[in-house]
Parts: sequence; C-alpha cells; structure tokens
Amino acid sequence: MKNIYLIGGTMGVGKTTTCQVLKKKLPNCAFLDGDWCWDMDPFQVNEETKAMVMENIIFMLNSFIRCSVYENIVFCWVMHEQEIMDRILARLELKDCQVFLFSLVASPKALKIRLQKDIDQGLRTEDVLRRSMDRLPLYEKLDTVKIDVSNISPEETARQIIMNRIIRKE
Repeated sequence: MKNIYLIGGTMGVGKTTTCQVLKKKLPNCAFLDGDWCWDMDPFQVNEETKAMVMENIIFMLNSFIRCSVYENIVFCWVMHEQEIMDRILARLELKDCQVFLFSLVASPKALKIRLQKDIDQGLRTEDVLRRSMDRLPLYEKLDTVKIDVSNISPEETARQIIMNRIIRKE
C-alpha cells in the first residue's frame, strides 16, 4: 500500500520547506513540487502551459506510484480550488494507494511576514503579497485537513501531517 500526500497552500505558506522535512521523515519517499513544473522563463500562464504542467505533474506522480522503491509520495502545489485536486486524483493510478489531502493555512499577518522576508531577500516579487492574500480564504472551502502554520515550524507541520492522516474516502 502506497501513501500519496497532496499538500496545498497559498504562496509563501511553507509548502516546499515542510515537504522537504516530510520527505526525510517518511520512509522510501519521493517528493514533487508542482512549482518545478512551472520553472520557465518567461513564466507564462495560458491554456497551453496549464495543460502542459498538469500533464507533467500526472506523469511524474504516476511514475513514482508505479516505482516499487517508493511507498510514500509527497506532492505540493498551490491547489487553491477543489477542481485542481480532483483533476489530479482522477488521473492517478491509485490502486493500492491511500490518499491524504492537506492544506497549509496561516493568518494574514503571519503570511505577510513570511512573504515580506522573501521579498526583502529578492526571492519573490512584490505582487506575490496580493495574489497570496487573495487565495488564502479559498483553502477553507476545500475537502482537506487544514493545518495552521502561523506559529509552528516546518518540522512541527510535518509532524502534524504524519499524525493527522485521514484517508480520503472515494
């Protein structure tokens, strides 16, 4: 039985850092960050690139699922709409898999502090503040386990993910 973890959250909430920790805590674990499938210059969002990115994600996740070496597969991405998760799950080969869905959320104040730190270090552009804040309330509507990361470390977040696994009902 394989464990598939889909971990969503708005930009700057700590998905990638948490998943890097989670990868080390879970045995035989593969990790895919959806942002890696968007790493292009110039960054362009249109129907063609969105379809390409979704194909890349599905291909990579199914490859990890089919590989006998991995028993835990962790995937993170913004995933601010239920339809995004549902489209991914509908195309995965989930026979003999358990799926766990999480959303990392934070208070607006905590999120702004995190993003401003990244902006100050030149890791993100100023416009990420508005875009991330706009998406934040959307996570409350999702069929996921919510983890408030406002005042906890990525290590504690990973621990909570492991402790709070709830199997998704088909």
